[in-house]
Amino acid sequence: MSRLRFSTAREVFETYPAARQAVTMAPTNEPPLAFLGRLVRGPAPTEAASFCAFLLPRRETVWWALQAVRSMQPPGTQDPGLAAAEAWVREPGDKTRFEALRQAQTGDSARPGTFVAWAAGYSGGSMSESHPIPTPSDLTAKMARIAVLNAINSLPAREREGALRACVEACIRLAEDDAGKR
Repeated sequence: MSRLRFSTAREVFETYPAARQAVTMAPTNEPPLAFLGRLVRGPAPTEAASFCAFLLPRRETVWWALQAVRSMQPPGTQDPGLAAAEAWVREPGDKTRFEALRQAQTGDSARPGTFVAWAAGYSGGSMSESHPIPTPSDLTAKMARIAVLNAINSLPAREREGALRACVEACIRLAEDDAGKR
């Protein structure tokens, strides 16, 4: 069973106009995963990672970005941003979401994991604990996109294509997997 809430690529762009800034290929009425396949084989394959960030539901987007970033870090790397995001994915709620937001606010902006924490922190509800400020619906995707692309770009050039393909394949598996990989 698919986790996708969109039946066409065009619906993704209609729901998230900001995706047009990240993906230059014109939206089509083809299924989103077919469009994603064309993106990764096209002239700007990194746009496939951008499309992934907008394609999945927010929780799955955070999980995807978390796993993608973690897979590109040296083994044993401790990243408080990733830990906070993972806590939210495993137990979504305001307590863990605000903890991820606090971690993002104090985290190192040079670390992709900090942007994964932002993605979790901006997953819904209020952007502030002290008063209601609605979170724009596309901020999770935008932060996840930044995290994944920064992680890819931090790799040696010879490793980037493989990492990008692994990220896209992980997105496809998440989109198609009813049980999830949590």
